[in-house]
Amino acid sequence: LGWKFYDADDYHPLENKKKMAEGIPLNDEDRIPWLCTLHDILRREDSSRQDAILACSALKKMYRRVLANGASAIESNQPEQPGENPALKILFVHLDGPMDIIAGRLEKRRGHFMPPELLKSQFDTLEPPSAPENFITVSLEKSLPEIVLEIERAILQG
Repeated sequence: LGWKFYDADDYHPLENKKKMAEGIPLNDEDRIPWLCTLHDILRREDSSRQDAILACSALKKMYRRVLANGASAIESNQPEQPGENPALKILFVHLDGPMDIIAGRLEKRRGHFMPPELLKSQFDTLEPPSAPENFITVSLEKSLPEIVLEIERAILQG
């Protein structure tokens, strides 16, 4: 697509990386400043009319609202309303699959600060996207080319 790519893991503060490396799951207090930083990056790209892709485990609806609206999503603390216009237009791609498939992929990762043992805590935290969020769900049980094609189609269809 020729878009800029950001991996949210690159923006975790050192304290978060240490915590995860020790097998301690992150909580909202750990994640919110990180998500606000990611929002600022996306807002900067949007301001310069640059499309971007962000790989991020935005596990909760609130986290996705922070990505779209920044800190104001926390301050308002109101549920999202149908028809609400977020600060940024984001298509969330929910990569969905069974824990064993994801665990197998995590086992193959080398040099990453998050150990596979934290996967269960992520599943426990997960709030899959739902209306009125702008999202698609893509199965991780498909091949990588099928996954990419499905995401590209959704992006290009607007």
